[in-house]
Amino acid sequence: MTTKQIDYCIELAHTLNFSRAAENQYVSQPTFSYQIRLLEEEIGFALFERSGKGAALTPAGSQFVGNLSAVREELKRAIEQGQNFSAKYKDSISISMFVRQALFFLPEAMRVFEKEYPEVQIFPRFQYEHGLDDFLTEKTDILFALKEQTNRIPGITVHDLFESRIYLITDRDDPLAEKNHIGEEDLYGRTLMVGGGSPPALRALQQRLISSGKIGYFNSADHDTTLTNVAAGKGICLAPGFLNDHSGQFAWIPFDCEEKFECVICTHKEDRRESLVSFIKILKDLYKKAVAFPL
Repeated sequence: MTTKQIDYCIELAHTLNFSRAAENQYVSQPTFSYQIRLLEEEIGFALFERSGKGAALTPAGSQFVGNLSAVREELKRAIEQGQNFSAKYKDSISISMFVRQALFFLPEAMRVFEKEYPEVQIFPRFQYEHGLDDFLTEKTDILFALKEQTNRIPGITVHDLFESRIYLITDRDDPLAEKNHIGEEDLYGRTLMVGGGSPPALRALQQRLISSGKIGYFNSADHDTTLTNVAAGKGICLAPGFLNDHSGQFAWIPFDCEEKFECVICTHKEDRRESLVSFIKILKDLYKKAVAFPL
């Protein structure tokens, strides 16, 4: 199976017309049809039903093309990254995070690191769900995580990075935004957005507040949905400080509670590259210097 055949197949699935698909791919229709037929012969089943009106996906073809589209995007990304890498770099360090905000000082760490190791690329990967799995299978070199998630994971080195507290997030126009500190009683009569992949400590706090019977709640699918609802005036929410992008769109007010999050980065124990050790040190030093920075 060639990349051209993949592109032809995806294009035909979109147009369901051989002539138009061939034209969009800048080839003759006989050539286009021949390549589709070769692909079907190779995989052993029909992707399209032909008729005088054009083409229609078979049930097997519909499932196949869906998976093929994802493969093509991954392949395209791999080629682009390879082109970038071959043009300048000799080595790379990949770091997995579930959101961009998690490591606020990452861009600064990358700038400092590049001066020392210009031939090594730092490659961030944002993986809300599969970051841990990719790290454990050594598809990534560094993992941002909460310390509680790293217990009993063999073969890794855990580097303490910073401690993050819990904040109340409100719209800038909310009366609570004027406060410098928030306690439980400040939330009475308000609607609290909950869920959205909250860490265990935050979920426990949410449930404790809701159990008072004085605070309403609304389930939210994820953090971005929660922020959208907060902006729309549907409620307020509690979140770890490491999710703050410091854009100023929302008010982040410290919440009075004992719960905190120990944020760490993990590396593979056998990975002792000098460049990796240097990058970890740069990142840790930046957080050590940010004593008064809200986290």
